[in-house]
Amino acid sequence: MSGQDREYTSVEICAGAGGQAVGLHNAGFHHRALIEIDEHACSTLEINTAKQKWRDCAVLKRDLTGFDLRDLDPYLPERGLDLLSGGVPCPPFSVAGKQLGQDDERDLFPVMLDMAEELQPRAVVIENVRGLLEPQHKFASYRDQIEKRLEKAGYEILGWDVYEARDFGVPQLRPRAILVAMKEPAADFYKAPQGSTRITTVAEALAESMRERYRKREQFGETARARAAYRKWLRKAEEKGTVAPTLVGGSKKHGGADLGPTRAKRAWAELGVDAHGVADDPDKVKDPERDLYGSLGPKLTVQQAALIQGFPPDWEFSGRKTAAYRQVGNAFPPPVAQAVGEAVIGALRKADAQPGRASGPQGASAAGAAQSALIPLSA
Repeated sequence: MSGQDREYTSVEICAGAGGQAVGLHNAGFHHRALIEIDEHACSTLEINTAKQKWRDCAVLKRDLTGFDLRDLDPYLPERGLDLLSGGVPCPPFSVAGKQLGQDDERDLFPVMLDMAEELQPRAVVIENVRGLLEPQHKFASYRDQIEKRLEKAGYEILGWDVYEARDFGVPQLRPRAILVAMKEPAADFYKAPQGSTRITTVAEALAESMRERYRKREQFGETARARAAYRKWLRKAEEKGTVAPTLVGGSKKHGGADLGPTRAKRAWAELGVDAHGVADDPDKVKDPERDLYGSLGPKLTVQQAALIQGFPPDWEFSGRKTAAYRQVGNAFPPPVAQAVGEAVIGALRKADAQPGRASGPQGASAAGAAQSALIPLSA
C-alpha cells in the first residue's frame, strides 16, 4: 500500500474539547482514541465525533495518572500506531502560574513518554505553553530529560519550537510550544510548517456571527438600535484591524468565565468587545443590555470565542456556559494543529513511498524491544 493510499492512525491524550483532534483530522489522521478526563469535554468529543462521522474513534474518559495501556488494545491498529499526540497540562509551565514544572502533580510529560516508549508510534507531537521554553534556564534541564528519553526510545527530535497562532489564520495571539519527534526514515522527510504573513482579524472572524446576533433582536422591536449597535461594533473592530489577545480558560477553582486578565480586557475593549464575562447563546438571551448593548460593546458567546480559537462554526460544546467556555479557552487552535499534522503526515507518506521500504510502523514487536531502553524522567 502506497503512502498516498494507506490510513494514518493516531491516539491523543488530554484531548480537551478537540482543538488538536480537529486539526489532525483535517491533516489526514484517523483518530483511534481520544483520551480526556473532563466529563464536559468528553461529552463535547462524543457529540462532535458522531456528528462529523469520525468512524472508529473512541472517546475514553480516563485519569492518566493511573491509566492502564491495556485499555487501548481494542483501538490500536495491527500494523502499529503512526502518531501519539497530546496537549499535556499547561499550568506547571505557565508564566501565569507558579511554574513548578516536574514538581507539579499535574505534569503529565512522564505519562506521555511512558506511552511513547510502550506504543512506539512513528511520530510524537506534544503541545504546551511557551513558558516551557522561556525563560531558557528554568526548565532547560527538564527539557533535556524529555528529549533524552525520546531519543533513547528511538526518536529524532525534529523541533521544539514556538508557533504563533495568528501566523496560521487564527484571529488571536496564542503562542504554543510544539515538540515534534519522529522515527527514521520518516524523520528524514520532515519539514516544519511555515506560517503566513496575512492575518485574519477579529472583525473578519466575527462579522457574520455578530450580525446574526443583532438581527435576532429585531424580532423584539429593536431593529434600529440593534443595527446601530452592530455598525458601531464593526466600525471599531475594523478600525483596530488586528487579532485578539490570548483567550484563557481559567480554573475550576475560581469564578465565572471572562476573556482574560486586565490587559486582555483593555485590548478587547479596543476591538469593541466587553470582556467582562461571556454572553448567552443568541436564542437564549436573558439580558440583552448585558450581552449586546453595554457601554464597552457586546460580550462574546461561547461559539464566538470558539471562532477566535479557529474551531469550525459547527463544532458544539457541551455543558453550561462557564464549562463550555473553559473548554474553548483551554483549547489548542485547530489550524495550528493542522499545519503541524500536515508536516508530520507528509513525512510519513514520503517515507512510505520510498522503493523497497515497507509501509507503516514496525508494529507491536518494537514496543517490547524498547523496554530495555527506558530511563526515568528524573534521571
